[in-house]
Amino acid sequence: MKSWPYPRVCAHRGGGTLAPENTLAAMRAGARLGHKMVEFDAKLSADNIAFLLHDDTVDRTSNGHGAAARLRYDEMSSLDAGSWRDAVFAGERMPTLALVAACCREAGLAANVEIKPCPQREVETGRLVAREAARLWSDATPPPLLSSFSFEALAAARDAAPDLPRGLLFERVPGDWPEQTADLGCVSLHASDRHLDEGLVARIKAAGLHILAYTVNDLERARCLVRWGVDTICTDRIDLIGPHALDV
Repeated sequence: MKSWPYPRVCAHRGGGTLAPENTLAAMRAGARLGHKMVEFDAKLSADNIAFLLHDDTVDRTSNGHGAAARLRYDEMSSLDAGSWRDAVFAGERMPTLALVAACCREAGLAANVEIKPCPQREVETGRLVAREAARLWSDATPPPLLSSFSFEALAAARDAAPDLPRGLLFERVPGDWPEQTADLGCVSLHASDRHLDEGLVARIKAAGLHILAYTVNDLERARCLVRWGVDTICTDRIDLIGPHALDV
């Protein structure tokens, strides 16, 4: 098994509960607390710009309405993506992947780029996000870790940027996880901590994979997972589970 170059703690959607998700403010919130890795969601606008958004629509996290797949990026870039969280974040935007890469470089943050395709855009999103990530982080150490719940998107990412590491995401790890991760050439498996147990962690590690567990917001649970062998914890509680809270 190759060594795992990523920190033990990863800030979920950039800033966890401390800032509006998937914004530059979120990335900076994590960095201010000393975190060294952020996770965020990347998808495509109607005009194929890679940008950050979790949902298929812009409604929940902005003052706009509609499906992201039907909006050009210049339309989304004018939306307020911060006020829903707190008035202090008014004017935050949904940033492009390029802006986030620059922010990560400036703040010294490793990146877990979750490829989050809109419906029926799995292959296209995987290909374009991976290609853009490879270009933007061409000299980064460690390189960005690509992940996705979509097998099709991650397969397209593998073909577009074969040198970037990949991790397949699951809510509950299925019985055929060895076949799926092998087909994709994954270095890691990412799973909900609610469905992990010590035996499953041991089997995944024995297969030569690293493990990222999400979204772990209890410090004692995080420490338990690390004792089992989980490599990285993704958390919303970046204030509670600090960058060195899980050092062993």
